[in-house]
Amino acid sequence: MRLAGRTAVITGGTRGLGRAIAERYLDEGANVVAAARSPYDFKEVLDRHPDRARLEIVDVTRADSLRTLMTSAHEHFGGVDVVVANAGVSRDGRIERLPEEQWQEMIDTNLTGTFLTTQAAVPVLRERGGRIINISSSMATRVAVGAAGYCATKAAIEMFTKVSAIELARQGILVNALAPGIIDAGMGQDLKSNDKAWEAYRTRFALGRAGRAEEVADAAVFLASEASSYVNGHVLEVNGGLLWA
Repeated sequence: MRLAGRTAVITGGTRGLGRAIAERYLDEGANVVAAARSPYDFKEVLDRHPDRARLEIVDVTRADSLRTLMTSAHEHFGGVDVVVANAGVSRDGRIERLPEEQWQEMIDTNLTGTFLTTQAAVPVLRERGGRIINISSSMATRVAVGAAGYCATKAAIEMFTKVSAIELARQGILVNALAPGIIDAGMGQDLKSNDKAWEAYRTRFALGRAGRAEEVADAAVFLASEASSYVNGHVLEVNGGLLWA
């Protein structure tokens, strides 16, 4: 129970990696507010943890929506200790064919959403010190043809994480990032359903397999717990040793 008594807010927390992190945090004793644009099938989690799990509808591209989220979590559980900025989208397409609106959607959700989540989180986290965990990707540092928007926004998130870590340290807030490789949930699951793409990517697994969502969630527990009390501005890669041409 490494997170007993702590409260975590997770954007994009109802499916994929966000849901895996939410469930692991609950297993470790935390109160969890899962925030997303849609509830998806989160009722099972709420039924298992009626006193410690909540669902909030949020739009991470709107500052007022995020402020309402943080205020609600703070009032319901008496404070917030951890914020995981996980909400994100990916739109495939080579640069010359990628629609401007899809490029802008990735900027707005992935990058601006992380910025606005951080802004909304600071007032509630600094009350008793806290953690911000931004979700990046192995593609922040690797070239992936047809993924310019996703790669660019994730690379920006990593630098934003490092600057935030320095700016917020004196307020007792630690800021780190997780950079998952190819995981068998969320966007990685979508990749696996594409036979041609999967055939190209599966040869890059140093361990011979994709990662599991639970393995990313374990790393998220570390960054939220006292075990990482002197880790700040770090990007933790969880990719099993990902090979890249």
